[in-house]
Amino acid sequence: MNSNIKDMVWVFAEQSNGELADVSLELLHKAGALAKKMDSEVSAVLLGHEIAELANTLFAHGADNVYLLDDKELKDFRSLPYANLITKLVEDKQPRIVLFGATHTGRDIAPRVASHTRSGLTADCTELKIETLTLRKVEHTDLLLQIRPAFGGNIIATIISPDVAIQMATIREGVMEMGEADPSRTGHVIQIPVKLGPIEVAVQIIEKHQKPSEVNLKTAPIIVAGGYGADTPEKFQLIKDLAKVLGADVAGSRAAVDAGLIEAERQVGQTGTTVRPKLYIAIGISGAIQHRAGMQESQKIIAINNDPEAPIFGVAHYGITGDLEVVIPKLIAAYKSQLH
Repeated sequence: MNSNIKDMVWVFAEQSNGELADVSLELLHKAGALAKKMDSEVSAVLLGHEIAELANTLFAHGADNVYLLDDKELKDFRSLPYANLITKLVEDKQPRIVLFGATHTGRDIAPRVASHTRSGLTADCTELKIETLTLRKVEHTDLLLQIRPAFGGNIIATIISPDVAIQMATIREGVMEMGEADPSRTGHVIQIPVKLGPIEVAVQIIEKHQKPSEVNLKTAPIIVAGGYGADTPEKFQLIKDLAKVLGADVAGSRAAVDAGLIEAERQVGQTGTTVRPKLYIAIGISGAIQHRAGMQESQKIIAINNDPEAPIFGVAHYGITGDLEVVIPKLIAAYKSQLH
């Protein structure tokens, strides 16, 4: 059926109600760079019902082929049928690399597929590379370097799986940059028959309730973020006041979220959202590697901290050393004075 296709890099194309997840499109662009080094093609794996038209979007974002599994039993995500069908496809086609978004769905499927196929899997990668390495006098070609913070963020670990044929990784939304879509691109749609047993469809969805998030930090042009340096509601209110004056979105570090100073959906960092705004103002944030991983690609970074040795200054374009209770009111006054 597709014996002439050399598609060694796959991306699970996650969709819900006929809408593709941004992370899947981001991964297609990264997959294209990986496939180029492997002289290969990129394939997307798309499951659902009446979703064939999504293939055009996948082609526009870099897929050369789309494995389409279309069946009414796949209309809504369920772990068992999705994981089993992808497992069978991976076992049959033997891709070298399979990428999943680190979403609830991706984190559900990826370990199941990796376990069944005896593949290597690394979660929450922040970078992916392809290299050929010689280990113990044995050359391993097209190794996927799966890079992510480890040991509480104190080191950046590069993880490889040289002893398995298939390498898998999950990547959080926003970590990989989504390139421009090219509507002129085309590709091959490969229909895969869907055969499911009674056990695989034993779980039925009776009702579905979804509440879309009201926060979208990924598209915010300006973000004012606070950390545990603003350790009281009164201090954090100053951060919100500055954001309001600038017309910015408010965000926080994990420490601020854990302290109850801001909602979890506004967390920036490795375990939160990865952002690339035009301006990121970090206030009272020390700059642990987990936080920097989620904001260091911002176009301009201003850091305000009373510790001149804080790591956040290492990635900031402009730094202000001082007490936020003194600095923020002055910033607000200075900005307002320029409006008149």
